[in-house]
Amino acid sequence: MTTAGLFVMIFAIGGMTGLLGWCVYKVMSTPDSTQHLHSPLDIDAGDKSDSHHGSRHDGAK
Repeated sequence: MTTAGLFVMIFAIGGMTGLLGWCVYKVMSTPDSTQHLHSPLDIDAGDKSDSHHGSRHDGAK
């Protein structure tokens, strides 16, 4: 392997390892991160209203 190839390989592996470490650190060190989690039941998509229940939206009967 050439010196340039070895440099590129070390730089790429080191960069990806550093990025992984930074991401894990950010996830683990964020205070009160459980307060920002939402389940699908907490989100109102607005697509389940009583007026359109059981009707088709394409106009077909």
